Amino acid sequence: MQKGIIRLNNPPSIAATGNIVGKKEHEGPLGKYFDGFDETDTFGMPTWEQSESEMQRLALNRALDSGGYKIHDIDAIFAGDLINQCTSSGYGLANFDAPFFGLYGACSTIAEGLMLASMTVSSGLLNRAAAVTSSHNCSAERQFRYPLEYGGQRPPTAQWTATGSAAFIIEGHNKPPYISEVLPGRVTDKGINDANNMGAAMAPAAVDTLKRYFDESGKSPDEFSAIFTGDLGWEGSGILVDFLRAEGIDIARVHRDCGLLLYDRIGQDVHAGGSGCGCSATVLSAYIMKKLADLELTDILFVATGALMSPASLQQGLTIPGVAHLVRITMSGSTEAKNG
Repeated sequence: MQKGIIRLNNPPSIAATGNIVGKKEHEGPLGKYFDGFDETDTFGMPTWEQSESEMQRLALNRALDSGGYKIHDIDAIFAGDLINQCTSSGYGLANFDAPFFGLYGACSTIAEGLMLASMTVSSGLLNRAAAVTSSHNCSAERQFRYPLEYGGQRPPTAQWTATGSAAFIIEGHNKPPYISEVLPGRVTDKGINDANNMGAAMAPAAVDTLKRYFDESGKSPDEFSAIFTGDLGWEGSGILVDFLRAEGIDIARVHRDCGLLLYDRIGQDVHAGGSGCGCSATVLSAYIMKKLADLELTDILFVATGALMSPASLQQGLTIPGVAHLVRITMSGSTEAKNG
């Protein structure tokens, strides 16, 4: 049974993508790359949860429009978010006439969606599939920590849940970029139970996934243009680099974290950086995809991490398991693609 790297013999294409973000994300270092934003973060809706659903609708429509597709061209949608029972996805995508698979991978959801979409398309089971996710700062804080109106003080390890949504259209091998390999993550729990320290909770899962990848593939980190992790932030990124170095794997030169790219960590006062499903998803959709198109990046590992907690588990004081899913994206259709 396959438990390691899944090499896609017919690597599917990331055919189109779309994204939308909030005001704070637009004001950050990557602001110019995003397709759109809303100054009010409401997206014209009366509640934060409905605002998040509207972001998913807008992001998927932008992806369809950018690729010249209609919804009937999509064989399935893989989507998820942070809100209980993935309600943002269910409501936001309810009017799209396509089969729907609801996912929960926390902040790793976009990698999970891309993985499932690419495997089903590569195998020929589907011709074209969409992967969609979102997060909203106000809806997530209300669910997992405190409503913003409470005015609670955030510790230095806390990360800022991104307001944003991204959608990707995956189709059969056509043109770059391609998804050439995937490695499903394993649940990893090292005893962190602080909901304001997501980086420490998720970093061990990223260590596990990347170590498994390098051990099995025989590759070294320097063979890649970059290794992007999803939302480890300042705290988790340091843990990841140090723990991998102890295993004889040095990723420091090529490592980038989406939670540190999305915001000016000091200037925008986001403490340890960004987090949330929308963080790594929008950074991939807007920034990383542009760098791939410009051939500034040609072969990358995208490792989105998620903290698999719930309001109930937090209230019960349980530890926070993490997971990290790996997706290899190349500008060559071969799994032996090298840097340009």
